[in-house]
Amino acid sequence: MSDCIFCKIVRGEIPCNKIYEDDDLFAFHDIAPQAPVHFMVIPKLHLASLADADVRHAPMLGKLFAKVGELARSQGLTDGFRTIVNTGRVGQQEVYHLHVHIVGGPDRLGPMLAHK
Repeated sequence: MSDCIFCKIVRGEIPCNKIYEDDDLFAFHDIAPQAPVHFMVIPKLHLASLADADVRHAPMLGKLFAKVGELARSQGLTDGFRTIVNTGRVGQQEVYHLHVHIVGGPDRLGPMLAHK
């Protein structure tokens, strides 16, 4: 998709702090980190959200999630991390290109969701 910010990053039209790239995946540091380590892994294929994925996307999704541990360790997250996939409006997805946030650091992360 030509106007998608993540597609522009993949094409090199917008600079980023790239961590990893192969034929299917792209990983880069978040520009507004929410933890000492915060990066994203995205498919190069434009897929708006996880809600749009189907069985045809299984190989790419498997590869994406299989790569996360290796990338997290490469960024110093050897004692754990959190993966977040925001999906749709209610899930507070801001960029409509499937992406997985990986967040962590030396200290324990706070609760996954705020308690009401």
